[in-house]
Parts: sequence; structure tokens; C-alpha cells
Amino acid sequence: QVQLQESGPGLVKPSQTLSLTCTVSGDSITADYYAWHWVRQPPGKGLECMGTIDYLGITYTRPDLKSRISISRDTSKNQFTLQLRSMTPEDTAVYYCAREIAVGSGGMDYWGKGTLVTVFS
Repeated sequence: QVQLQESGPGLVKPSQTLSLTCTVSGDSITADYYAWHWVRQPPGKGLECMGTIDYLGITYTRPDLKSRISISRDTSKNQFTLQLRSMTPEDTAVYYCAREIAVGSGGMDYWGKGTLVTVFS
């Protein structure tokens, strides 16, 4: 069974960089033709897709986050990571990692449990 687990700090100060890691078990992040996503949900709002890295290591990020976000992977650890720079209180959210069943399909079949990140000084 595929499992995803987010890890990282729960509290971040404004202007700092958030680093989150998603550890995947039960399948390889390089297996055809999956894409691996970062998704967040701010309090009282809907899900926001932040970006993705696919089985080839190709990344896509939301245009409005492009200047602040980096997504990378460590295939030896079967992990992919999110870095979000210049954090503000508006970045407070539950952050999830998820697997898309095929690049471009839009269908997520496995999700992590999510990790709450709060930005405050």
C-alpha cells in the first residue's frame, strides 16, 4: 500500500523559508507515470494546488507562487520536498502531499495526512 508522510516545522516566522518533505513508501517516485503534488488548505478555504514534480523530475508550480516556491526530490530516499520562501501569515495552512495517478489526469489517489504550518511572529 502506498503511503505518504509530510514532515517539517509546524511554526514558521514571517520572511522565513518553509521546508517540507514528503516521504513515500510502497511505490517509487520515479515509477511511470505518476506526478507528486503539494497541496495546501488555508483555514476556512478550499484546497490549493501549489506545484508538482513528476516521475521524470519535471516540475510545475503555480504562476502566482513561482517566485517563491521550489520543488525537488531525492530519489535515493524516495522523498520530494517543498520550499516556500518569504513566508507570510497568509501562508498559514494545512500542507498535504499527494500522488496523481498519471501526469495531467487530475486524479489523486493517495494523500498524506497533512501537516499544519502556522506563520506568526
